Parts: sequence; C-alpha cells; structure tokens
Amino acid sequence: MAPRIMLLSCCTAMPKNDGTKKPAPEMVLDQRWKLQVCYLCFYGFMTQIRPGESFITPYLLGTDKNFTKAEVTNVITPVLSYSYMAVLVPIFLLTDYLRYKPVLVLQSLSHISIWLLLVLGTSVLAMQLMEFFYSITMAARIAYSSYIFSLVAPSRYQRMASYSRSAVLLGVFTSSLLGQLCVTLGGVPFLTLNYVSLGFVSFGLILTLFLERPRRSLFFNRPGGAGDAAVPTELDRMAGGDSGRGTRGWRDMVLCRMLQELGALARQPQLRLWSLWWIFNSAGYYLMLYYAHILWNEISPTTDNRRVYNGGAVASFGAGYMKIRWKLWSELVIGVVTAFQAGLLLLMNSTTNIWLCYAAYILFRGSHQFLVPIAIFQIATSLSKELCALVFGVNTFFATVLKTIITIIVADKRGLDLSVHPQFYVYFGYFTLLAVVYLLAAIGVGVQHSHRRQPVELALAKEPCQLPVEIPAQEKSPEAGTV
Repeated sequence: MAPRIMLLSCCTAMPKNDGTKKPAPEMVLDQRWKLQVCYLCFYGFMTQIRPGESFITPYLLGTDKNFTKAEVTNVITPVLSYSYMAVLVPIFLLTDYLRYKPVLVLQSLSHISIWLLLVLGTSVLAMQLMEFFYSITMAARIAYSSYIFSLVAPSRYQRMASYSRSAVLLGVFTSSLLGQLCVTLGGVPFLTLNYVSLGFVSFGLILTLFLERPRRSLFFNRPGGAGDAAVPTELDRMAGGDSGRGTRGWRDMVLCRMLQELGALARQPQLRLWSLWWIFNSAGYYLMLYYAHILWNEISPTTDNRRVYNGGAVASFGAGYMKIRWKLWSELVIGVVTAFQAGLLLLMNSTTNIWLCYAAYILFRGSHQFLVPIAIFQIATSLSKELCALVFGVNTFFATVLKTIITIIVADKRGLDLSVHPQFYVYFGYFTLLAVVYLLAAIGVGVQHSHRRQPVELALAKEPCQLPVEIPAQEKSPEAGTV
C-alpha cells in the first residue's frame, strides 16, 4: 500500500515541475485562448448595451404606441414564450451544425429587427413579430454559452463560465444605468433611446463578424483526421464499429444512443438535482422577467419609469470561486435561495413603493444568476462536451415547455387571462412550493449523511491505527478536495 501511495504522489507532482517550463508552441496556444476569452467577454458585454430595452413596456403603453395594458399583457407578451419554444430546438441544432458564429450573426440581425420594428411598427401584429425576433435572440444565447466550452479545458469551466456570464450581466447593468441617466438627467424620449439601441446592436453585428469561427463542433463537425484518433470523443466511443455505415445514419444512431445515455445519467443525484433546478427555476425566473416591467407600470403608472436592474454580475462572478461540498449542501443552498426568491416575489407584488420593487427585482435576478455558474459547473464537470451540450439543450427545452404551459394557463386569453398582480401571486406560490421541496430534500440528505457517518466514527474509534492508511486514498477524491 505504501509504495503505491508514494508512486501516485510522485506522479501527481510531476506535472507541476513540467508546468514551470512550457514549450513555445504551448505558450502561444495558452495565450491564444486567453485572448479569445477576453474578446468573447468584451463581445458579450457590448452586445448587451441596449439602453432602450429597460423602457420597452412604458414605450408601448405610452403616447408613442398607445397599446393598452391588456394588449401588452395578454396578447403581445405571450408570443415570446410560444415562439421561443418553437425556435429553441432548431437554433440548438443549427448552433452546432454551423459552428456557433453564424448563429451569433443571426442573433445580431434579430436584435436589429427588434429595434426597427419598435421604431417603425404601429400594429399589434408588428409587436408580436418583434417578440418573435426577441425569442430568436434568446434561443441564440446558447451559441454564446457554448462557444466558451470550445475554448477552455473542463477544469476551467466554472471559472470561465462565471467570467462570460459576468460580462453579459455587467453589460445589462451598464445598459440599464445608461438608459436611466439619459431619461433622468437628459430627458431623452423613449423613441430616441430606441434609435440609440439600434446603433449599439448594429455595432454588435460588426463585433460578431470578428469572432473566430471554431473549426469543429460537438456533433456535426468533428475532426476525421488520424491525428485526432488518439483522443476519441464521446461520439467516437459510442459509434463503435458503425464507421462503415452512411454518415447520416451514423449520426442518427449516435444521437439516439446519447439520448439513451442521458436516461442513465439521470440516476446521478447531483446531475439530476441541478438539471431539475435548471428546468423549474428557469421557467419561473423568465416568467417573472417578462412581466416585471408591466408590474412596475401598475405600481407607478407613468411613462417616465426610471430603473437600474440586474445585480447578478457580482454574484455570478463570485460564484466562480465558490468551493464547498456540493454533494452535501446543494439541496440546502438551492432551497434557501428559492425561499428567498419567493419572499422577494411577494414583496414585489404587495409593495406600493416602486424603488422597493426595483430593489427586490435586483436581488431576485442576482440570486438566480449566483446559482447559474454553479449549476453549469456541477453539470459539466462530470460529462463529456457532447453530453454536456445535450444535457443543457434538453434542460432548456423542458424549461421552455413548462414556461409555455404556465403562460397558456395563467396569462393567455384562452386561459385564465389574469392581470399582472394575480400572476405574481401565482409565481410566488410556484417558488414557495419549489422551496419546500428543496428544503425537505435537504433534510433527507442531512439525515442520510448522519446515518452514514456514525458507523464510520465507530470504526475509527475502534481501529485508530488504520487512519493514516486510508487518508491518502480519500484525498484523491474530488469531493474530499472541496471540503
């Protein structure tokens, strides 16, 4: 036992000595991906600068467009959920097939279409078409989040994901602050803000053209050279001896096998937990996001809404550095955050102070964005890139389906046709139910952990001399390293 431990310790120490003197090509590659990540973060920041976005709802309800609250709440806004569900899967497949960059270009063109319709459109149909293009921009976000995985190693996923998301959220915050300053200090009309936003999204299209297009993607554009055979991907391993079949049939078979493997992966407790969080909490999060502006207009019915929102940038950045024993504490952390969000929804819906409502909105978004990088890391760290992309795609699709079902029942004219205040009571009950489930699961995990711990403590008390022999083996487990 002792010689094996010494050998393993020597092997783990060797990369540190080799890492001090990197070959010149390796240093160039290392600097290259860092520059690519920096440009991607800059791109993510700049494409969020749309100062008119904070004021779309008062713009539609104001004298510029003169739509009624019922039209905005129950006719125009629900189109976003329906069209998002319709375009999500095609965009997901096109993102991989076209290797990310073309979909980012499509996203920029859709942003330009949104602001052209806001400036020039006058009918409900034009605004519904605007919501359709907005759904394309939302579905295309997967191209930005997937792009980062093509640049970095799995060990850097959590850190890099926090950087890229922080850049996006900081851009949203800057955009909101810029819009508020223009309205508050400059008295800039909403129509002028929309023209400014049109200029920024046009600049974002130029930035998109300078993104480097990856040479390969996860499913449809994999390398076929011999130089890549030494490191087989998940698709290579699952394809096995099917290389002699037609290309299309091979891909269909591999994707079917990967979907079957997803069923087996669902048995992993952490993967299942964070995937369920992604589905259920994301659905409620985006529903709140869609209707928060209408709620603000109910609390403060004025065309001069001034707001700064999104406190998630700092929280998302800090989440990249969190290292706790998630196998033990995940349910409790999720339960506490979800209960906090439920309380914030109740506060937003019951207060008559618009600034208190804004503050609750900031905290709600910040608490959700705090958990997103952690969820990404917990899901991605145990999967290959191919399965990771598939898991996120499936999770987002189910979240979209759930969000659409809730929209049809709660907001649509064919359903309950609720106004915004009753809708927020529904969302409060939804998050309260989720918090209760998560906290009960946390109690169950704590009880199981205490039951497993007692026999170990008794065994260690009876045979203390065996403790030094077992510790080195435990130190090599990922979970032990995070305690």
